[in-house]
Amino acid sequence: MNLAEQAHALPAPPRQALLAEEHHATELAFLAAQDSGPRPPGWALTPRAVVTFICGSDAPLRLPEPAAGLPGRLRIAPKFIGERALVERCAVTLAGERGLLLVGEPGTAKSMLSELLAAAICGTSALTVQGTAGTTEDAFRYGWNYALLLARGPSPQALVDSPVLTALRTGRVARVEEITRCLPEVQDALVSILSDRRLSVPELAGTPDAQIAAVPGFSVIATANLRDRGVSEMSAALKRRFNFETVHPIADAEAETALVSSRATAAVQRAGATFGVDDAVLDTLVTIFRDLRTGRSAEGWDVERPGTVMSTAEAVQVAASLGVAAAYLPGGDILDLVPGHVLGVVRKDDPADHGRLLGYWDGPVRRRAEDGSALWRRLWDLRENLR
Repeated sequence: MNLAEQAHALPAPPRQALLAEEHHATELAFLAAQDSGPRPPGWALTPRAVVTFICGSDAPLRLPEPAAGLPGRLRIAPKFIGERALVERCAVTLAGERGLLLVGEPGTAKSMLSELLAAAICGTSALTVQGTAGTTEDAFRYGWNYALLLARGPSPQALVDSPVLTALRTGRVARVEEITRCLPEVQDALVSILSDRRLSVPELAGTPDAQIAAVPGFSVIATANLRDRGVSEMSAALKRRFNFETVHPIADAEAETALVSSRATAAVQRAGATFGVDDAVLDTLVTIFRDLRTGRSAEGWDVERPGTVMSTAEAVQVAASLGVAAAYLPGGDILDLVPGHVLGVVRKDDPADHGRLLGYWDGPVRRRAEDGSALWRRLWDLRENLR
């Protein structure tokens, strides 16, 4: 057996991350069987069930009658920490065949919310376009199989559907990540698709395939960061095709700490280890991020905000790094690593942010140390690690 045959004979390795519809397949199937209310055309779940899938249920839900392969009762876990009203507005927008644009600071879970909405509404979140400065209209419209194009000329068989066109044909949700990173003329390829609910293929003029109409259920969810540099302004015509919803940072400190803990634990487990970071260290880490993000400490002290975004997503990455260090490089105090990792986040953009972090250490960190907290005293003693 040669190497290629040996490779094919091996069992498929586990994947680092599953799509939302794969990871939460049981919940989606349960909600489809549990809620028999009215559904918009093409939707896999009712709008109420979509909101429940994303925000969770307070108590276990019960199936009206037994279903093969499903539990009789199931509590739906919350997957997005944010306002339920925001998720409800998103569901209503998509049910009304409007485009949905999620905007906000980086790291506020816009992409995750987009993925969860698509998974719940149509069963797949994979029809995704990643917006970049190099994204072309083909990513929103279609391309060609050039071998077939040269052999037979323009034909439906030679057409290569974009994720947006696939969603339009099949009545599913297309996702566009970082839409404002695309050039304006590329963005505007969506204008006629969203307004006319169809896509024209001029190369197939005179044939039934020259106009491809949207199947009920087709929607587009786009995301855009408020602080990104090098972005392109959306045209007024395209803006009118979207309902804008702002995704804010997590307001509740306890909820943010719980989220950081759960996501970091999952990341460390994927790295083959057990998450062993003390709760007090996690609380401290989240407090640092919240103080620097908001420009004000929990005690009401003013903090000079760094230019970089101290997002929950960045806090998760730092917590995961601490967890990996605790598992694979044991022997030291995990708290000793916090200043260096926070510095790595802060100085990504503006060199002056280094001085702002030192100012934070000289302010709230020192004052908490003086108030008698042993943990904050240790952090104050580690100030030299920020040099």
